[in-house]
Amino acid sequence: MNQNMDYRFSHERMPKLIVSLAAPAIAAQIINALYNIVDRMYIGQMPGDGTLALTGVGITFPIIMMVSAFSALIGFGGAPLSSIKLGEGDREGAERILGFCFSMLIGCALVLTVLLLPAQNYLLPLFGASPDTMPYASSYLQIYLTGTISVQLALGMNQFVSAQGFAKTAMFTVCIGAALNILLDPILIFGFGLGVRGAAWATVISQTVSAVWVLSFFFLGRSNLRLRVKNMKFEWKIACNVLGLGMSPFIMQSTTSLVQVAFNSSLAYYGGDLYVGAMVILNSVMQFALMPAMGVAQGAQPIIGYNYGSGDHDRVRSAIRYSTFFCVLFSGVVWTLTVFFPTIPVRMFTSNPELIGLTAQTMRVFFLGILIFGFQIAFQQAFVALGQAKVSIFIAALRKLILLIPLILFLPKLLPSPVWGVIIAEPVADTIAAVTCIILFRLRIRALLHTGNRPADVSES
Repeated sequence: MNQNMDYRFSHERMPKLIVSLAAPAIAAQIINALYNIVDRMYIGQMPGDGTLALTGVGITFPIIMMVSAFSALIGFGGAPLSSIKLGEGDREGAERILGFCFSMLIGCALVLTVLLLPAQNYLLPLFGASPDTMPYASSYLQIYLTGTISVQLALGMNQFVSAQGFAKTAMFTVCIGAALNILLDPILIFGFGLGVRGAAWATVISQTVSAVWVLSFFFLGRSNLRLRVKNMKFEWKIACNVLGLGMSPFIMQSTTSLVQVAFNSSLAYYGGDLYVGAMVILNSVMQFALMPAMGVAQGAQPIIGYNYGSGDHDRVRSAIRYSTFFCVLFSGVVWTLTVFFPTIPVRMFTSNPELIGLTAQTMRVFFLGILIFGFQIAFQQAFVALGQAKVSIFIAALRKLILLIPLILFLPKLLPSPVWGVIIAEPVADTIAAVTCIILFRLRIRALLHTGNRPADVSES
């Protein structure tokens, strides 16, 4: 880490520092979400079969999230550890983590491509694809999966750019890809008449350009960490630390896939394709709307990790305090918009009056729990930054695996309207998980920072 960034992390006023790192992270989060969301916006406006095409592409979302979950497993697992190492002054140790994660990302990409390409025709019907939507889902996913290695490298390696404090560079990684995707979507979808296949090709090309950009930073750019061949080898200790810490964001993203499957299959059974289409829009809005809060928490991560590594617990507390304030503020804005003005975001995805009305009606209930969800976002990312793997994993698993999926399956059997039982599951799970996270954070973080212990969940690499 250069001297300027070292000084900033250890001395600059905390609100200014968080905003300076969070603003690019927020932009990067929002722009990254545009990959899939812009595809759906254009697809939903296709004449004639736009609604079916939108539903079909939305059904591929669980598999797409699973692919990106592996990049989170390695990128979010390795990057906070490298920040801690930089805070300790151990640049060689940080580069060993970087090299290991680079190799792992390539390995994951190859395995995922080989496994998912032949399995897609068996998985998509299980995820809610009907005979009418299956052709669109299959056409999109088959092309998307050819770009798996680009997704892994662009998303995973970009976390190591942020970990060094180069927030603007990390933002440009996704800006370049997203801008290209927005440009190519209408050209390939409508201009060349490729439909959903055009949207998939636009995404693959864009992710590839992003991957080339982020790799050029490590080989040709200003990075303080270099990719070296000698570090691209397997080490058990590093693997355990990276995978242990990365398991929390991995669970968050991979369980999103499972949640989507549970939502789609349940709504397909109780309500049909129209309700599945509404859920596609609800999840798209959820993904997009939470990006600012996630960006703030992500921007605070290297600050928390660096100061924890250097032993400055006062700045750790300050970073967590301001991060939480901003996260809760953003979640409150999302709650206000989706509960009181739901048709505004819905009309971005469809012009079908029936789908607009249904989605707006369900959105008012679906987003009720978002009001306090900002606490969970801030606290969970803080646990990750501090190397608290076990706590992070539990929090990640609580909301979706322990609460949401069982509620999706059982509430429809208990309520007079099964469809509304599925919808209500989301705010109930969000509220319980957020309250639990707040309690755990107060107990765990006080003990950790008062005692001054090193991360108990992560061994030295």
